[in-house]
Amino acid sequence: MAIPLDEDPVALFAAWLEDAGAREPNDPNAACLATAAADGAPSARMVLVKAADSGGLVFYTNLGSRKARELAANPRAALCCHWKSLRRQVRVEGPVAPVDDAEADAYFAGRCRPSRIGAWASRQSEPLEGRYVLEARAARFAARFGAGPVPRPPFWSGFRLAPLRIEFWRDGAFRLHDRVAYRRAAPEDAWTSRRLFP
Repeated sequence: MAIPLDEDPVALFAAWLEDAGAREPNDPNAACLATAAADGAPSARMVLVKAADSGGLVFYTNLGSRKARELAANPRAALCCHWKSLRRQVRVEGPVAPVDDAEADAYFAGRCRPSRIGAWASRQSEPLEGRYVLEARAARFAARFGAGPVPRPPFWSGFRLAPLRIEFWRDGAFRLHDRVAYRRAAPEDAWTSRRLFP
């Protein structure tokens, strides 16, 4: 079945993500996030897409991380989801903005307690003398919060990528893949779409 040209591409992405969640064996919401420094130098790493709705795609990170610093200097990014077992890929490009505190707080509160402690313990992207330092920091924060609530650290939040381009790819026999690109000039504009040679 061919990729449609006339659907809301964010809704289609969300459907593919849901399908991957049911069928992909490991981290179905993993995506490669590409950012660029102020001088244009690119960097890429894996993140987890935690929401996909009409506002865009959301991921979370330590605000001291390289990705967060690069997004502060150049608030545009690209995401690529590749579901190998489903033989599908989606590429998303657009501007990025921080989520509001209420959204970040709500997501953080839903994380398991060890992950919340880990967020406090990690000084992401900074040099680490040895693993014992990270483990000691985790133990210190676990003791600090005891059995009480673990609030979101002030240096940890999320970003929302508002898609301006979404490209869907589905594997086909003999490299006759199916490929469709949706585009719009601004997040409030209507989408246009076209089928592409694979």
